[in-house]
Amino acid sequence: MLRALTHARRLARPWKALRARSCASHGPAGPPEIQVRALAGADHRIAEILMNRPSACNALGNVLVNQLLEALAQLREDQQVRVLLFRSGVKGVFCAGADLKEREQMSEAEVGIFVQRLRGLMNEIAAFPAPTIAAMDGFALGGGLELALACDLRVAASSAVMGLIETTRGLLPGAGGTQRLPRCIGVALAKELIFTGRRLNGAQAQALGLVNHTVLQNEDGNAAYHRARELAQEILPQAPIAVRLGKVAIDRGMEVDIASGMAIEGICYAQNIPTQDRLEGMAAFREKRPPRFVGK
Repeated sequence: MLRALTHARRLARPWKALRARSCASHGPAGPPEIQVRALAGADHRIAEILMNRPSACNALGNVLVNQLLEALAQLREDQQVRVLLFRSGVKGVFCAGADLKEREQMSEAEVGIFVQRLRGLMNEIAAFPAPTIAAMDGFALGGGLELALACDLRVAASSAVMGLIETTRGLLPGAGGTQRLPRCIGVALAKELIFTGRRLNGAQAQALGLVNHTVLQNEDGNAAYHRARELAQEILPQAPIAVRLGKVAIDRGMEVDIASGMAIEGICYAQNIPTQDRLEGMAAFREKRPPRFVGK
């Protein structure tokens, strides 16, 4: 197991701004555009990344991408984190996609480099060891929907609007959309949505299997976030090593034929056999009590 680099007590503080490192090739560090925290009390093993760039509707520019990458690098080493939520601090918006105003100022070579980094960000989200949930309380367009697709689970407000709209801007999805959308809803439907640039509301997205749950929006504009927290609370009591290995088995197994996938499942199962949590689960069943999993 990896040694935790970010102690749980550090995460348990109130919202903490995370400043991106300055790097000449990636653009300068800027004011905090995300905040990271762990929830309080019994939910302290649920971590949240809150995107908060109201001036650009959480558009994915250099600074925001840098800060998301830094947060993920820290959180992935923290064994206390059992679920990670992505949410927005901007009412009515999850993430408006790539920052096209910023991109307009880039050369063709710089655009290529930036999109590669954006694709890398989505891959880091997808590869995060613990389950990830996107709480979509508003617009999730282009790269914003690609970010949500990189998460394991998605919860949307009924009023949320989402779509891979790149073809309406003379572009195509470049941060995983052409690959993750068909794996989520099927090839034909994915082609239809990408070819047309169609936008969907929360109910339509759930009907297609694009999101796991849809909820009516509330006056505070955070109904999807509250449902995402409930979903995270369902995951939290389960054996964390088994959950993480289950994620690996599913993600890697989906990329290969079923025989190879069964072999991957067997490898993951074997890794879980010597864990304390497996023994605890059997003991709890035998003693007719709730299990107390510790992640070992």
